[in-house]
Amino acid sequence: MGFKSRAKKKQKDASDAKGPSNDIKEEYSGEVRCDVADCENWADKKIGGRKLAFDRAADVWGEDGLLGNSRRVTVCKSCYREWKKAKKDDPSEWG
Repeated sequence: MGFKSRAKKKQKDASDAKGPSNDIKEEYSGEVRCDVADCENWADKKIGGRKLAFDRAADVWGEDGLLGNSRRVTVCKSCYREWKKAKKDDPSEWG
């Protein structure tokens, strides 16, 4: 038996002796709301939220369709995908 095979065997024995894990993951509760008016989702970076320039977001949803009035708006993952699909054919958007 070589070094690696002995180490793997000891690791397997240790995990078997430990027993099954009972870790319960808590559901993530967001902190930042999406700035699109009709959306009620969370826009935290941890769950896929993004920040867009206000002008770029206003092209898709219009100024009335956005809640924030700062330079950058936060959007959830689904709204970002919607924005990306709307801007897919715009060559000025993709450099």
